[in-house]
Amino acid sequence: MIDNPVPWPNGARCAVAFTFDIDTDSFLHLSFGAKMPDMVATTSWARYDEIALPRILQIYRDFGLKQTFFYPAWCMERYPQLVEDILKEGHELAHHGYIHESMSRLPSREIEVELIVRGVEVFEKLTGERPRGFRAPNYHFSRYTASILAELGFQYDASLMDDDVPSVYETAGGSLIGLPSSGALDDWAQYVNNSEVGSVRSIKSPDEAAKTYMAEFEAAYKYGGMWIGVWHPWVSGRLARAEAMRDMIQRMQGRGDVWFTTMRGIASHVEGLIARREWVPRRVKLPYYDKPLPVDEIPPQTGRETR
Repeated sequence: MIDNPVPWPNGARCAVAFTFDIDTDSFLHLSFGAKMPDMVATTSWARYDEIALPRILQIYRDFGLKQTFFYPAWCMERYPQLVEDILKEGHELAHHGYIHESMSRLPSREIEVELIVRGVEVFEKLTGERPRGFRAPNYHFSRYTASILAELGFQYDASLMDDDVPSVYETAGGSLIGLPSSGALDDWAQYVNNSEVGSVRSIKSPDEAAKTYMAEFEAAYKYGGMWIGVWHPWVSGRLARAEAMRDMIQRMQGRGDVWFTTMRGIASHVEGLIARREWVPRRVKLPYYDKPLPVDEIPPQTGRETR
């Protein structure tokens, strides 16, 4: 099913990373502006990060895990104690925009560069080093994002959904390791129901969500892929969901041949394999398109499908 599986360390069958995006209330300021101070209940929902993150860190401590947290730089400045708690535990922090802005909706490449660099500066100030990884907020990855990341010396990107194993993204600014995930491993679709932010759906029970997550794990384990969760503390850190997370980790660890690591750990392993010529990655040229299709290649739209 996977033509080119990665030789994972120590004969592991697959790689697993429970990554969290710590957005807190950044996206509310960005999306709602002057209305945001009156969104008190929704803000309290997003700020559950302050309760959930210590709980998640305790779970990782109990299982001996080091994992990756993707952070908007504004949140790092706003909630520095959470940053300190993560760093004290030896986890990785990675770049998740400045204030959760959508890269594909910014008006220019120059502004995208400015915001990513601003985030890098915050990382350097608060952690003492530059971030090695990036995940675009909302997965909104522009035609410029990959080349900007390569030019700025990032090691990997975790924004796309183009494969089951790592690949190399080749850009005009250089190359970087691609660590894709899947919408099936994002907790938003499972749990988020909030009319004020425009997300109205049926909330799944933790057991139902875990069935989806574990089905993806079983396939990754069988065929040598990756399992990369894209979760949020204020979503998956709630009590019942956190308990389900503990159960999933225990079940995965029980296999004995699953590699739990940070995103940086996966990227560094892949780079080593490539350098030693022990594995040949798929190479993907980005962006897929650098300009829209010519008008004459796009047929007129009728508003309904014709057969």
